[in-house]
Amino acid sequence: MTESVTPVWYRVRDLDAARGFYKELLGFEETFVDFQDRWSKLQNGGMEIALAEGEPDAAGGVAHVDVADVKAEAERLRGAGVEVGVVFELTGEIRLVDVFDPDGNRVQLAQSLD
Repeated sequence: MTESVTPVWYRVRDLDAARGFYKELLGFEETFVDFQDRWSKLQNGGMEIALAEGEPDAAGGVAHVDVADVKAEAERLRGAGVEVGVVFELTGEIRLVDVFDPDGNRVQLAQSLD
């Protein structure tokens, strides 16, 4: 039996710009796009998100994406002009950082330290 993944939905003002951000800067692969109804599904590892045109909701869900090196990703994204929060570390366990898409939607990058 295949396990179904429920995507985190993000509302974005410009679907095409958001698709580019998630694919080019965060390494997501687009698995579906509906240009008529203006929405898309993307995946990065086990994390699936869906983007739909509309007014962003700050109280929406947060995608959690595993990366090999949170500090390096934070610096790379800062260099690309992305809003990046402060790297937080639970010593010996996990390193986390929040990044924000152009519409202010939050994505959490995580690195396991064990």
